[in-house]
Amino acid sequence: MQLIIFDFDGTLGDTRQNIIKTFRDAIAALRLPERDEKTLAATIGLPLPAGFAQLFPDLSEEQVVLCTSTYREFFERNKKLLVPRLFPGVKETIEAIRSRGIRMSVASSRSSRSLNEFLQEMGVAKYISYVLGADNVTHAKPHPEPVLKTLDELGVTAEDALVVGDMPVDIEMGYRAGVRTCAVTYGNASREALEAAGADFIIDRFPELMDII
Repeated sequence: MQLIIFDFDGTLGDTRQNIIKTFRDAIAALRLPERDEKTLAATIGLPLPAGFAQLFPDLSEEQVVLCTSTYREFFERNKKLLVPRLFPGVKETIEAIRSRGIRMSVASSRSSRSLNEFLQEMGVAKYISYVLGADNVTHAKPHPEPVLKTLDELGVTAEDALVVGDMPVDIEMGYRAGVRTCAVTYGNASREALEAAGADFIIDRFPELMDII
């Protein structure tokens, strides 16, 4: 194995409550119908416009743009109130992976600016060889472009890589790119959903990734 491609939200960083609160703040500010936490969490892993379109299918493109900009305004405030943290064992495991000469990257539907800020603040940016956000691709998850672009940029074949994520879209993205996949159950999707998505491996704690390696 030469490369591990990580999702961020729900895989490396525990951002769920921040995302849920920001969705609720934006929805309330725009006077849209409320959505429960499970419904909101089901959009995690999608680009913001796709997430709002899933929550409110009748919105026009202009309304989706307004929702997205409103969300981002609230997110800038909320990330200072609900500071995201790494999940238990993430930093130590990433250090162990790096010591074995295996490169790591992040492919997320979050913006690259936000990703780089979080990785820097969480103290793991120095271990990540490549960061790819929604603004770096034409087609976001579950399209395979984020993985294919990462492989191309780092010169790694699909056979030598592993995608690790917490949502079915992560697993589908990896599968469509011809890369093996590992799902984590502590994020935002159920074990049943991850099994149905066809994950090659499923782990309950991040350090268990070392057993796969």
